[in-house]
Amino acid sequence: MTLWSGRFTGTPDPSAWALNTSLQFDQRLALQDVRGSAAWAGALQIAGVLTHQEHEQIVDGLNAIAKEFTENKFIFVESDEDIHTAVERRLGELIGAAAGKLHTGRSRNDQVATDFRLWMLDSLPLLEDAIEGLQSALLDLSDAHQTTLMPGYTHLQRAQPVTFSHWLLSHFWPLQRDRERLNDLRDRVAVCPLGSGALAGTAFAIDRDGLAQTLGFDEASQNSIDGVSDRDFVAEYLFCCSLCGVHLSKLSENIVLFTTAEFGFIELSDAYSTGSSLMPQKKNPDMFELARGKAGTMIGLLTGFMSTLKGLPSTYDKDLQEDKVPVFQATDTLLAILPVLAGALQMMTINKERMFAAVDSTMLATDLADYLVRKGLPFREAHAAAGKAVRAALEKGLSLDQLSLNEWQALGPFESDVDKVFDALESVKRRNAIGGTSPQSVEKQIQIAKATFTPKIKGE
Repeated sequence: MTLWSGRFTGTPDPSAWALNTSLQFDQRLALQDVRGSAAWAGALQIAGVLTHQEHEQIVDGLNAIAKEFTENKFIFVESDEDIHTAVERRLGELIGAAAGKLHTGRSRNDQVATDFRLWMLDSLPLLEDAIEGLQSALLDLSDAHQTTLMPGYTHLQRAQPVTFSHWLLSHFWPLQRDRERLNDLRDRVAVCPLGSGALAGTAFAIDRDGLAQTLGFDEASQNSIDGVSDRDFVAEYLFCCSLCGVHLSKLSENIVLFTTAEFGFIELSDAYSTGSSLMPQKKNPDMFELARGKAGTMIGLLTGFMSTLKGLPSTYDKDLQEDKVPVFQATDTLLAILPVLAGALQMMTINKERMFAAVDSTMLATDLADYLVRKGLPFREAHAAAGKAVRAALEKGLSLDQLSLNEWQALGPFESDVDKVFDALESVKRRNAIGGTSPQSVEKQIQIAKATFTPKIKGE
């Protein structure tokens, strides 16, 4: 028997029932549903709807159900339309008629919104910890490579030398912003819709502020219609997950490139690589390729759900049943990817010699212009002179540092100390401003990065 069968005759068409039921995915809300129901029972007792004995019966029954879920002993039946139906049905089996009073003044509309918010509040710290694990791996590598030089790239062309540590940290900070976004999101998740009823609010004297506090929310929702229809927090959560996926994809794309024979900067551990079923020599960076690919899937989850939201009229519509699957999928995806990438980074081999060999003198053309600026030349003139030097070296088939002093002086006000420009480590050391690639600046950056690990998700 369904929770709404009184108005209907006959039974639902099997195919319609299969389409309508959500138990296959919303059973993940089981423990949150039990928590919300126990809190609601307490509010009903305070409001005088339940006697002390009835309240005790209901809470004892709900505790028994929670134990069954925790021990994987809960048995679903064919008539369980969703997790709420299943819990209420089982409660009736355990305690009898008193179970029928639990749903007084409550709708599945405010019930599911409450359950889902509780689930998300439970999940936010898990995501933060997983992101932090990858950040820790990046920091550990950064500590070890503060003077390891590599080419920095713009437009995927060699640009200027940087330290490998600085490059690694360029992937740390986007992940930090991901954590901060999740932290900020909590404020909008921690709003309790329970007591909103189906749309108009409950007709019983429920202390909604007290109910919110009991469940660990910051406040009760201020409008019952908005309380049951609001899924902004879902869209925002999916955005946070999608953007984190984009950041992981960017890191992964670089790792994939750097492991190729053409770059040869990095070799992945066998534990985080796969081979080819045909070509025996292959060692494929599949973990990073999967992370790159799954970013697209998460973006699809976000855009799909936004499309679901855009045409809804008001209050609760069954379209909103589509909110949970993308959130569960995005969460599962990130919790699967993040520790694997962290492990792969921790175990990869860095080819420092290959990195340094890729730093050629042409990449110091900006330093050449800076050299002339220090001699008093305006930067635009210095830039032009350095550019002419690059062209002259190319035409002669030489590297930039192989030009003779006579050739230099024919191009501009260069002096005998021009050869000192072509020291890549000194070039890096000169970039010592906040956020620069110098070892001294990077060391400060690492200390600041480590300090960001102290705050956790608010309310934890």
